[in-house]
Amino acid sequence: MSKNYDYIIIGAGSAGCVLANRLCKEHTVLLLEAGGKDSNPLISIPGAYVKLFRQKYDWQFWTEPQPHVDNRKIYLPRGKTLGGSSSTNAMAYVRGNKNDYDHWASFGNEGWDFESVKQYFMKSEHHEQAGTMDKGFHGSSGELNVTLPQHYKTPFAEAFIAAGQKLGIPINTDYNGRKQEGIGHFQFTIKNAKRHSAANAFLKPVLENPNLTIKTKTTVSNILFQGYKAIGVKTLNGKKEQTFYANREIILSSGAFGSPQLLMLSGIGDGDELSKIGIPVKHDLKGVGRNLQDHLFYPVSFSAKQRVGLNHGASQWGQLKAIWSYLTRKKGPFTIGPLEAVAFFNIDKLGESTNFQFHFAPMHMGDVYGGDAYDIKTFVHPKDGYTILPSLLHPRSKGEVSLKSKDPFEAPKIDPNFLSESEDMAALVKGGKLALELLRQSDFDTYRDELLMPNTIPTSDADWKAHIRKSVETIYHPVGTCKMGNDAMAVVDNELKVHGLEGIRVVDASIMPKIVSGNTNAPVYMIAEKGADMILSN
Repeated sequence: MSKNYDYIIIGAGSAGCVLANRLCKEHTVLLLEAGGKDSNPLISIPGAYVKLFRQKYDWQFWTEPQPHVDNRKIYLPRGKTLGGSSSTNAMAYVRGNKNDYDHWASFGNEGWDFESVKQYFMKSEHHEQAGTMDKGFHGSSGELNVTLPQHYKTPFAEAFIAAGQKLGIPINTDYNGRKQEGIGHFQFTIKNAKRHSAANAFLKPVLENPNLTIKTKTTVSNILFQGYKAIGVKTLNGKKEQTFYANREIILSSGAFGSPQLLMLSGIGDGDELSKIGIPVKHDLKGVGRNLQDHLFYPVSFSAKQRVGLNHGASQWGQLKAIWSYLTRKKGPFTIGPLEAVAFFNIDKLGESTNFQFHFAPMHMGDVYGGDAYDIKTFVHPKDGYTILPSLLHPRSKGEVSLKSKDPFEAPKIDPNFLSESEDMAALVKGGKLALELLRQSDFDTYRDELLMPNTIPTSDADWKAHIRKSVETIYHPVGTCKMGNDAMAVVDNELKVHGLEGIRVVDASIMPKIVSGNTNAPVYMIAEKGADMILSN
């Protein structure tokens, strides 16, 4: 049995939910999601963030062993439910900066400079504090709620902000505004003390629209072509196989791992590599799966003398008190995720263009190293503390996504090639030194107990490198594997159409030619808004 729709969207993550919302107002849309419904109440509780890892809502990907990171495999969580990773992430809302998008445009991607894309950030956004933010940079009538923390704050974050200013990082109350550089509180996709995912913001308001059909637990095994025109998809739901056809277009929104995987399963990619695993080559497109980029960070943390952070809530009694406060008053630590404050700056010269970030967490990250990968679950510890996570924003190291087999249910081979370029390690070492200097400022004297990560004070660059290799992990920001551009390794053009094919686009983080200067969820919403506009204008 088969059925026709105007558009078929593959993946109900951040991009897919926006696209479904925009397109179903004028056209019939089929939205396909390999995961299930976002019905678990833990998804909506910001403080339950760590409870979502390695569950059925997570793809639970791993890298290949990374030779420059002590040969460790690095854990790569990805949301596997309606809302995708917006239903499982840390809810940070960060756009990056003007230079990121102007750089995209400089590659020949007309219409992707900052002045052109700013309207799409604003279109999605309903910023609760828009009136006090930089004028002309924020939306107040969009579907996605953005807010500063309101229901719970720790004194650790205030100390972090004050100490950073002493080191020359200026205070900035709106890093999504006129300039990104500075230190201040994070902005979050939270509404009424609940996670505001793409599913909540964009999908649930249109669930009753008869133009929209959503199928969960449905895996797309192959894209169907008539010549070089994409016309439909084959899907699997358990043992049930179905075929669906698109009158207009098929849109891949499965993310930086899923979108290249499906293209390759459908015979679109490096022909030599596809032939090796027995996939007939439909279109030899060398760039599919290449150009993988991600942000990296690692912990520099102290325990605290007081119980005013997030760790002590991990005890059974602490959790009961926190849950009671959350359920009855929408107050307390469960109203926020693991992050509270942030700094953007240039690690080489303060005041220059941003190339580094400090994530600040009002909890400490444990006192042991994990096995193959540093396990976020070890962060839960009964004694309070605080952590700076020095974060590499412009990695020079690049990797790739490829296939292990023709099986659509087998995870792709993910090899980010982390820290293969020496400049990346050098930047992380500089970041760690600055983080430790910041945490030693007098603003933390009241709270500081003992250094936990690294477990001894590094006395040389070699010490820092050893700590980084043991504890570094991805910030879960994979991008770039279906990059936009006109060069030989580009996969899509500036309208996000796949080069050399018809009726198929990619609209998600994989189209970024270069990773942005910050957390990647907000840019994905922007990409989807702009993508929807281009699709509807055709």
